[in-house]
Amino acid sequence: MHQHYITQMNKKCRCFIYLSLFLLQIFFLTFATQQEARFCSDEAMATLGAVRDSGEGSENSVEIDSLARFAVEEHNKKENALLEFTRVVKAREQVVAGTLHHLTLEAIDSGKKKIYEAKVWVKPWLNYKELQEFKHAGDAPSLTPSDLGVKKDGHSSGWQAVPVHDPVVKDAADHAVKSIQQKSNSLFPYELREIVHAKAEVVEDSANIEMILKVQRGGDGKEEKFKVEVHKNNEGTFRLSQMAAHHD
Repeated sequence: MHQHYITQMNKKCRCFIYLSLFLLQIFFLTFATQQEARFCSDEAMATLGAVRDSGEGSENSVEIDSLARFAVEEHNKKENALLEFTRVVKAREQVVAGTLHHLTLEAIDSGKKKIYEAKVWVKPWLNYKELQEFKHAGDAPSLTPSDLGVKKDGHSSGWQAVPVHDPVVKDAADHAVKSIQQKSNSLFPYELREIVHAKAEVVEDSANIEMILKVQRGGDGKEEKFKVEVHKNNEGTFRLSQMAAHHD
């Protein structure tokens, strides 16, 4: 009887030892897998793929706009800053353990528009995003005499076509739409849909900007086109000087 008891206890001890070893093996295997996954993730971030454009028009997408706003907000929190996001200038990306978005964005700092470069790491399957880098890259571009072909002797070559995505052109267009809204007394707000064409001339320290704007009254209203001319003085103030309906 005593021998039988000892035999049973030995069996139980062996079972307990085998079970402990099995569980210990599972623990070390799980730990090793986690460390390997972490190493692979770090290695993927360290060995970045080629940077490529995010796609035509991506800087105007809701996703990229949201990431740029996130970058500015995170920078403001970390640096106790008060940058005000205005727009995305350029969007590029890298495929890593997720996607590393390289964003060139414009923000207002103490009333002045400046350009910043940010990197945002996104892992959508984990609902994870992190600001990796945020740095000042220079002042925002503006219309200058050299942009419009002004010669060294101060004589300009007159009206010149300018990019519709230029920040000054966009600001002039926004001002024009607000002025159109005020003059119309409409209960439905005008929305800028497109800057169809823009040209400008520089006169000393001021500029005249002529644009054809496609606007819409209300969300479901009919689209209209206006030909406008906006004057920008040397202090950066805009004034709508001419406005007329435009017909193709």
